[in-house]
Amino acid sequence: MRYLSTRGKTRPMDFEHAVLTGLAPDGGLLLPERIPDMRGHFAMPIDYVDFCAQLTGHFAPDQRDLLALFRESYGGFDCAGTVEFKDLGELCVLELFHGPTLAFKDIALQFLGRLFEKLLKRSGEQLNILGATSGDTGSAAIHAISGREGMRVFILYPRGRVSRLQEQQMICVDSPNVSCLSVAGSFDDCQRLVKTLFADLPFKRATKLGAVNSVNWARILAQTVYYGYAALVRGRGAPIVAVVPTGNFGNIFSGYLAMRMGFPIARLVLATNENDILSTFFHSGNYQLGEVRRTESPSMDIQSASNLERFLYYLFDEDGDRVAAFMNNFRDTGSARLEGRHRDHLGDAIRGVRVSGDEMRTAIRETYQAHDYILDPHSAVGVAAARKLAPEFTRSGIVCMATAHPAKFPETIRAVTGRDVTHPRLQAFAKLRGSATEMAVDIDVLKDHIMSHSQ
Repeated sequence: MRYLSTRGKTRPMDFEHAVLTGLAPDGGLLLPERIPDMRGHFAMPIDYVDFCAQLTGHFAPDQRDLLALFRESYGGFDCAGTVEFKDLGELCVLELFHGPTLAFKDIALQFLGRLFEKLLKRSGEQLNILGATSGDTGSAAIHAISGREGMRVFILYPRGRVSRLQEQQMICVDSPNVSCLSVAGSFDDCQRLVKTLFADLPFKRATKLGAVNSVNWARILAQTVYYGYAALVRGRGAPIVAVVPTGNFGNIFSGYLAMRMGFPIARLVLATNENDILSTFFHSGNYQLGEVRRTESPSMDIQSASNLERFLYYLFDEDGDRVAAFMNNFRDTGSARLEGRHRDHLGDAIRGVRVSGDEMRTAIRETYQAHDYILDPHSAVGVAAARKLAPEFTRSGIVCMATAHPAKFPETIRAVTGRDVTHPRLQAFAKLRGSATEMAVDIDVLKDHIMSHSQ
């Protein structure tokens, strides 16, 4: 299996190079040259870890020890099955937050950290891993890479725009190969700095930069697994509707990929908070940059979604020039628009829904009262969106992706339910003191820091 750039100007590469490259040299994102048809391929029931290895093996055929990697990656999860379904009346949630940082990002990043280490040991190379986070990616990446050989990780996060516990999970990891950078700006500013460095090919080569954000293909692949698994386990022969709280579009794109593989998924619902650039796009075809609003679901406080480019690649019939033109227009003007048949077919697979802060809190309150179950603010955005659309999907099972443990957002949970929710993993961090390097939105300052602290 070879991997191609969404912009069509990068030479095809194998799986190993796709993982270590991250962002393609032409500025595009990497995708497999073909998507295998998985219909009828799996017999249920099947163990989740076995399912991971089998599905991933179709995209990484030379990696013979995938099963061992996945077993090691998920061996420390709180849930024996890695993921867990919980029924909430007319819908169910798929809990994806049983890993070390209590967020769905652990599922991909625990695997990616071990995969990086394996590939680097084989090649004898070093890697400096750079990422931006709106809350959960940073802590999950740090916990996956901390102490591993051949790697150093640099994580940028927007100062004051992640929850206190999310920040504690990053800055309190005492490891010599971890650098936390607190940026005086938004997540989009952090993401822009990261993309600028990856586009600087001489700097990228000189510092051996690798990607840990969802621009990295391995992250998308590891997330695709739980969509296929949910469709087979919960569909029981009928297609499911998967509802995804969405910020950077990586998680829902993984679901879209599972749909293209032939797993029984009738529709994907993209649930946004008040930062609704994506839900607006899927309604109107207009991708318009706006001001980032601070909400109680901070990991979704994003305007520019990196992984939308991968979706556009398929919408534009794998035409890299069209993708590049659309993305460059958005970069230069803050706006890009679909027209004609591309606009007409935009909602065939994905339906966008905007959820207000009041609707999110109502979802937490009503779910707690009806089912004695507490949603975190991000998962509650998804549940609120699902309930808005439930009458349309009476023939399909609705599966909402639960992306974080509610204990990560104690202030919101206490205000809405009156309950204090905690978790032993978080209690340990709450008592620690950590530190981060503060910086402005300045590409030269970031370059200097990486040069002076890199592997």
